Amino acid sequence: MTSSLHEGGAANPVAGVTRRATRFSMRLNGWMRRWSWAVAMTVAIVITVGGLVVLESGRMRIAAEYETALEAKGATTQLTSLAADIASLTADERAFRLTPDNTYTEHYDAAAARIRQTVASLDAYYRRKADDTALASFNPVSATLDARIGVGLAARSASQADASTDSLDGALALLRLNEERRAQAALDASRADQRISTFCVGALCALNIVLFLLLFRNLGIQLDKQDRVQQKLITQQEELDQLVFERTRQLEALAWHLQSVSENEKTQLARELHDELGSILTASKMDVAWVNNKLKSAEPAMAEKLGRALANLDQGIALKRRIIEDMRPTVLANFGLVTALRTLADETAQRTGWTLELALPEEDIKLGEEVEIALFRVAQESLTNAAKYARASCVSIALALDDERVSMHIADDGVGIRPQDLLRTHTHGLLGMRQRVSARGGRIEIERRQPHGTDIRVTMPRMRNFDV
Repeated sequence: MTSSLHEGGAANPVAGVTRRATRFSMRLNGWMRRWSWAVAMTVAIVITVGGLVVLESGRMRIAAEYETALEAKGATTQLTSLAADIASLTADERAFRLTPDNTYTEHYDAAAARIRQTVASLDAYYRRKADDTALASFNPVSATLDARIGVGLAARSASQADASTDSLDGALALLRLNEERRAQAALDASRADQRISTFCVGALCALNIVLFLLLFRNLGIQLDKQDRVQQKLITQQEELDQLVFERTRQLEALAWHLQSVSENEKTQLARELHDELGSILTASKMDVAWVNNKLKSAEPAMAEKLGRALANLDQGIALKRRIIEDMRPTVLANFGLVTALRTLADETAQRTGWTLELALPEEDIKLGEEVEIALFRVAQESLTNAAKYARASCVSIALALDDERVSMHIADDGVGIRPQDLLRTHTHGLLGMRQRVSARGGRIEIERRQPHGTDIRVTMPRMRNFDV
């Protein structure tokens, strides 16, 4: 047993770690399922922003490289123009030595001015580029041209002019070659950057397409799962509604059965009270009355006691009759619903001082026993509530029927029922009225009248059969 306990104790930490790992894995899987779309969207946004940054930097590099190539092409053009102006300068010098003429002097000065402007532009270009090698090669050219132009048209010898022209042509040719290489290198770099940008755009588009495909796939899975869950909920709701419907029917049937049993018990009890208790009280009253007559002259004091006993027996008989009427109205059983409603309204009006407005059929009608009892009890409860709470001065009762349904309307001009009272589930009077009516397939509406008062409308089938 000791070994077994040690083994169990040693296994518990491993089982605990396994359970914790399982719960963590389940939580992680649930988190991934719940937030995978957010992760995918975040990654797509980060990749898109990063790709845009890369593309913008590539665009800026390409623009800078194109600008460098254009500047290099411009410098090459300026170097070519400078070589042409130097050749024109040399030609003017030679022509002037052969035939001194002011026309050559003017042409010389114009060429010299263009040369100074081109030299200044090229010097600024090389300084802006910070190309020390090209600047070191161009400075002698600039110095030679300044010295040559500064000497003037007539002071330089032909051999000096030819020598300087040859050296300038060679230097300018090297500078042009350098600028052409610079332009070509910039163009090659821009093409390479364009290819890289194109590749980045393609890769970015492909990656975004993949991410969105995964996102939509996950979204489709989630929607499908939600649809299945919704369908399951709908099915469960339908099953629950069906179950509630069945239970409601069973409760209605049970309520109808209990009310029927209750009414039958009341009828039986009323019959027994009428037959048994009524006979006992009547016989007792007759005996006491006989004794009272015999002792009236001989024993006045005893006759007085017997008189009080007769009065008490009369009160007991009246109480018995009232209890029987409450339990099973004999008017309803003997004369029908219309007469019972009229009698009930008259008796209540006499006690309360109401003004009655009756709209009842002239002749009595024959409905099912359960329907008559239900309508009478609703009218009885309504008038009782009006007498207790409404403080009404006028009450109206209307009864109408057709081939299939019977309707009853009871209204008063009292203070009116409060809305919160309509929502209370523990108000036994209203609850009993609703149960009586609904148990027989009817509908009851209790509303507050405007400006004051209460309306009670009951509609029921003339006959109602229930299968218990």
